[in-house]
Amino acid sequence: MANSQWRSLTAGLLVGNSAPHLASAAAGRRHLTPLTGRGSGPGVNAVWGLANLVGGLTLLRSATHDRALTRWDGRLLWFEVGVAVFAAWMAASEATLHVNTRDVGTRP
Repeated sequence: MANSQWRSLTAGLLVGNSAPHLASAAAGRRHLTPLTGRGSGPGVNAVWGLANLVGGLTLLRSATHDRALTRWDGRLLWFEVGVAVFAAWMAASEATLHVNTRDVGTRP
């Protein structure tokens, strides 16, 4: 796998990771971050989500440095694979471990 494909894949993972943190921040919810743990509030999630988004987009930009191309090449697929892998992992971990969710019927 070429370096630009790895960067595209990693960019997809980072952008995919930004979504639940930004959603948690917008909804005013707590969500696990490596910054302050399981009790990370909306502000921390906004910072972490934006850091992942900016990092991912910057990495994607560096992976697609060929300005002669006006349309995507295979690097878009690798970016999308990164987003999809992260989304699948997040859905599976929440469904089985309930890291950020609580069971219905329990107290907040």
